[in-house]
Amino acid sequence: MSNLKFRNLPVGSKSLVLIEFFCFAGALLLSLYLNSLFHFVAYDPQSVALNVLFIHAVVFALMVQLSCLAMGLYNSKLRENLRGVMRRSLVSVAIGFFIVSLLNLIYGDGALAIELLATASLISFFIVSAVRYLTLRIDFFGFNKRNILVLGVGERASIIERRMRRDVDRQNFFMHGFVVLNGDADHGIINENIIKLDTSLVNYALEHQIDEIVVANDERRENLPVDELFACKIRGVEITEILDFIERETGQIAVNLIYPSWVIYSNGFASSNHLRNTLDWIFNAGMGLILLMVTWPIMLITTLLIKLDEGLKAPVFYSQERVGVDGEAFNIIKFRSMRLDAEKNGAQMASENDNRTTKIGKFIRKYRIDELPQIYNVMLGEMGFVGPRPERPEFVQQLIKNIPYYNERHNVKPGLTGWAQLKYPYGATENDSLEKLKYDLYYIKHRSFMLDLLILIRTVEIILFGKGR
Repeated sequence: MSNLKFRNLPVGSKSLVLIEFFCFAGALLLSLYLNSLFHFVAYDPQSVALNVLFIHAVVFALMVQLSCLAMGLYNSKLRENLRGVMRRSLVSVAIGFFIVSLLNLIYGDGALAIELLATASLISFFIVSAVRYLTLRIDFFGFNKRNILVLGVGERASIIERRMRRDVDRQNFFMHGFVVLNGDADHGIINENIIKLDTSLVNYALEHQIDEIVVANDERRENLPVDELFACKIRGVEITEILDFIERETGQIAVNLIYPSWVIYSNGFASSNHLRNTLDWIFNAGMGLILLMVTWPIMLITTLLIKLDEGLKAPVFYSQERVGVDGEAFNIIKFRSMRLDAEKNGAQMASENDNRTTKIGKFIRKYRIDELPQIYNVMLGEMGFVGPRPERPEFVQQLIKNIPYYNERHNVKPGLTGWAQLKYPYGATENDSLEKLKYDLYYIKHRSFMLDLLILIRTVEIILFGKGR
């Protein structure tokens, strides 16, 4: 029962309790005020003493809050989306209204009209919905942030420190610290809070109100405190594998940490079928047709500019072999943005500020105009609007040899834009390809119509503000 005491609640929960108390009490007083203006109920508040009205407001607020408590709305470990929270809020207000309606009978002559209580309940629901929306989206008082404890201080755990250094990278959680375990590599965690437990893990987690434990130690055999983790789990502490944690917080899959059993047992990586492929092609072809109708003047102007810049005989387009779905090669069509002798020394990866780029080429690459002719590839079904960017066969063979799981990106159609293009700046090295693969695998695992739509919407920003390569 001690966990229900107000003083033992997290600061964010205490703040939310106080705010919503005044919201619920104010909702009842507001319903009285609105009735005095519009007279939708035959009730004269002057017939009731002012102190009794405030007692009504306090009792109403307390009863609704008790219902909220029963529905878990003040549980700092509640992991619900906005819809789930609003559903719980609606039930809480309904239960509170029922209880207050029963208590209202004992006031005798000082009782409120049932219509006023119903109005107060309706107002309460809208107010608490707004408060909860702000709590979830803007994260007032850090209520929605999880308190994270990481098991391990070695190489695997250090990925969290390297990948999530900035405050913006940790906007969803507080990093409590990293626990030293046997078998961890030296020189892992450097600047974080390192903890050497002198008590049991479960006692430490409960004492410091840990919401989630991330398992990130290097050597797990005989070093992982399984019994302690089990005890934490049944006490409501969430236990998360470091791969899942990084995936959730960064939108990428840590390729260097992947092991086969994680892929086998994790959700996602849904297989394609004939119906899905057909619907994908209809959607992409329809989008391609609309885009062609909108952008043909831009493509015409681009053609004229290339001719004026390099001469009437200069080719406007160029075709290049790329690797598509299932490793099959196809020829991609683009506006030519580089000099005719760009590859006189052999195939090279394009880089940022590439000196082989023409004056017009720099502009059309910046605003992704050079990609527009690939609408033709989309119409043929060789590409989609969203997917991993296709690479050249010369580079793919080398990357498959050097980067684990690289070939998995060919399980879906390549695209004009993709998750990696949104999340990672332009790069031309093997390390850049590894970083982009992490985002490509995340996309493949979570591929859905809504994710595709999100990527397309965010690509508009890249085009409008010239954030292309």
